[in-house]
Amino acid sequence: MSKIQIFALGGLNENGKNMYVVNVDDNIFVFDAGLKYPTANMLGVDYIIPKFDYLIENKKKIRGIFLSHAHDGNMGAMPDLLEELKDVPVYATKFTMTMLKMELEKKNIEATHLKEIRPHSKLDVAGFSIFPLAVTHSIPEAVAYVLYTDDGAIVYATDFVFDSTMLGAYKTDIGKLAYVGKQGVLCLMAESSYAYREGHTSPEHRISKEVWDLLNQAEGRIIISVFPEHVYRIQEIFDQVLKTNRKLVLMGKQLGRVVNYANDFGFLHFDPKMIGDLSDINDKNSVILVSDDKEKPYASLEKIISGYDKYISLKDDDTVFISEPVYPGNEKKIAKVVDDLSRLDVDTITLPSKTHVLHHPSSEDLMQMINLMNPKYYFPIKGEYRYQYMNAAVAEQVGLDSNNILLKLNGDVVTFKNGKLVEDNIHIEADELLIDGNRSDDIGDLVLKDRELLSKNGIVIVSATIDKKTKKIIANPQILTRGFIYVKDNLDIIEKSEEISKEVIEECISGKKVDFTGIKVKVRDRLGAYFNEETGSIPMIITVILEI
Repeated sequence: MSKIQIFALGGLNENGKNMYVVNVDDNIFVFDAGLKYPTANMLGVDYIIPKFDYLIENKKKIRGIFLSHAHDGNMGAMPDLLEELKDVPVYATKFTMTMLKMELEKKNIEATHLKEIRPHSKLDVAGFSIFPLAVTHSIPEAVAYVLYTDDGAIVYATDFVFDSTMLGAYKTDIGKLAYVGKQGVLCLMAESSYAYREGHTSPEHRISKEVWDLLNQAEGRIIISVFPEHVYRIQEIFDQVLKTNRKLVLMGKQLGRVVNYANDFGFLHFDPKMIGDLSDINDKNSVILVSDDKEKPYASLEKIISGYDKYISLKDDDTVFISEPVYPGNEKKIAKVVDDLSRLDVDTITLPSKTHVLHHPSSEDLMQMINLMNPKYYFPIKGEYRYQYMNAAVAEQVGLDSNNILLKLNGDVVTFKNGKLVEDNIHIEADELLIDGNRSDDIGDLVLKDRELLSKNGIVIVSATIDKKTKKIIANPQILTRGFIYVKDNLDIIEKSEEISKEVIEECISGKKVDFTGIKVKVRDRLGAYFNEETGSIPMIITVILEI
């Protein structure tokens, strides 16, 4: 019998940043290490990852990190994590491991404990059996994991759909899922993103018909925006283009590398003769795939729209197809792109979220997984809390006791002792790191507030010079401003600001002593009040006092 603790360091009540920890008798197993992308008000932040403090403090107990698939939300934090935990074993299928190595190479990170696995091939890790199960997703070799314990299996099943038409590296082995369920599942962890949707996700995640109709109706070039990691969507486009005489041109280094890797491994199938090059880019029969990622969605299209792309200039008879449906967080972005394309009189086709979705389980998919696993306890993961709540409601519909459905937030620990749930109210600190550029340091909330203030109200710098010996002002205060007011039209405000600053400096000089802290505080307070009265806004105010 065991003591088992399950909790999330990221992924609950949010989209992305998935990282789940299962601790079995002080043996730690980590499932996924993802990132999420910032909202519009998080100025300058490139991406957000979980804080790894718990893992760093307990690194000797970590038996491995197990990656489900190669999407950023599940794998994107791995380069940052491996900088901190270089010796921790990482387990992933061939394609996922290849994508991980590509990301590590970009950041010059060496990892020596990368272990390639195969779906349905049992792993022996520190005396525990772990079984990777193939599931259907938009990327090859996505897996769920089954961790066997003395009290039953812990099943981590994120990002899956049930679709019998997706074969090969995309196929779910339902028989093996049912076999795991018959052996006894203590806890099933399943994602919540589409728990609110009725029915199965399939066939609403497919776009073959839309692509075929587009190929037959468009009179000129077709420009298609894709995410490189959504390999199955790229396969759908390739399959339809193959039926025509059109040439397919791939734009973007990342897209080209993913296509080449997927083709080399047999996960993407196409006739090399259909692939064109830059000489085909202006041909009216060409289909151009432009690559985007979720960090800067539609950046390639925006570059083309603005006229800054080196190779592609829009024509009147072009058609732009955005092949990914609207997902939470990109609604405004896609609306602006479509609006800009419409101004240029370019036909644009988008996929409405009501009829087209991504490869994630809807309510009937979740019910099917729950019935196959027949778990004693159910832990809704991955998604905003409202969707976790709806996921719980789905589980109740198929007969699970509400007391055995575990609705938690990041850091909340679920504890099982001898196969039974124990309410011990333990909480692990589960914060996040805001990453800007190549730095792995957290930039913090204060920096964000400063950036927000600068973006809204600008900055004012007050500079003055004081004689080091006499402590008298030898260069009166000067005002430098950026992003606050237009100086030429507001000379009276600038002059008054200089007067106020001089008064404050003189007040803070007493004999041979200068209260530099007092100068900074009082200048900020008095100028702030004055600017607010005159303009209705308060810029960031910085005071620089020199002694010579």
